[in-house]
Amino acid sequence: MLQKILWLSLAGACGTVSRFAVCELASKLKGGPIPLGTLAVNIIGSFFFGLLYTSAQSKLNLTPETRTILLVGFMGAFTTFSTFTFDTAKLLHTQQWFLAVGNVAGQVLLGVVALVAGVLVGRAL
Repeated sequence: MLQKILWLSLAGACGTVSRFAVCELASKLKGGPIPLGTLAVNIIGSFFFGLLYTSAQSKLNLTPETRTILLVGFMGAFTTFSTFTFDTAKLLHTQQWFLAVGNVAGQVLLGVVALVAGVLVGRAL
């Protein structure tokens, strides 16, 4: 278990550094009011999450532990948006339209509300 935690931590550190590098590169492009770094990380992360998830077992023959390290460790640190889009895609795949829309709307709305609440609490302290 300790070894798995260490591998997750290393993968997470690599994902964090990769996120920072992509955001830095994108910030040099100056895309106007659109946060290109966040957009790039989320789209790249979603693509690679799908690619890794699909090919990890069938083509790459990775163990479940290695898949967890890559998907949870690296991709989780690179972007949680990839997991969010994957979960939504699973709901769409099973034709759970209401839950898929609710997942998108709920996470975005609740995320913004939680952010504002955190700012308000931070200012109050």
